Amino acid sequence: MNTTHTEKKAKPVAPKVKELIERSKSVILATVDAEGTPNSSYAPFVQVDNTFYILVSFMAKHTKNLSEGRKTSIMFIEDESATKQIYARERLTIEASTSQIERDSETWNNVVVKLKETHGKVVDVISGMGDFILIALQPTKGSYVNGFGSAYFVDANLEILEHRNDVNHQSK
Repeated sequence: MNTTHTEKKAKPVAPKVKELIERSKSVILATVDAEGTPNSSYAPFVQVDNTFYILVSFMAKHTKNLSEGRKTSIMFIEDESATKQIYARERLTIEASTSQIERDSETWNNVVVKLKETHGKVVDVISGMGDFILIALQPTKGSYVNGFGSAYFVDANLEILEHRNDVNHQSK
């Protein structure tokens, strides 16, 4: 008996990049040190225009990596408890350039106010500590996934460029 296997393609789900970011209070960080050793961590963030800002301590490995301008990747991901399918969690992964914001500059002061509005009075304490610095994460490109067969390329403005349907999954 000869049977034909018909592949059912998943229908792409409309991208909701901005909504995923708005639901997030922290960002996952992937950095590398001078020897290329990877480090993952997280930090609370605020977004101002198209830039993400994090207030981080030099006591953390990722802060040194970020302050030295090495390649960085950041990720926003749907909470596990909210997902319907663990293999298809909604996520946005962004390659970003980094820069340190000068303490007491206009940008520093404006962003610290926004961090306090978003994350509470603890920001008053940590922003006054000498080992905490403010890092700007400027997106360069990325990808957004919100289900099986629903992956997209994202540009530096976090706008969808195109559906990633050029590479199909292979079955064994």
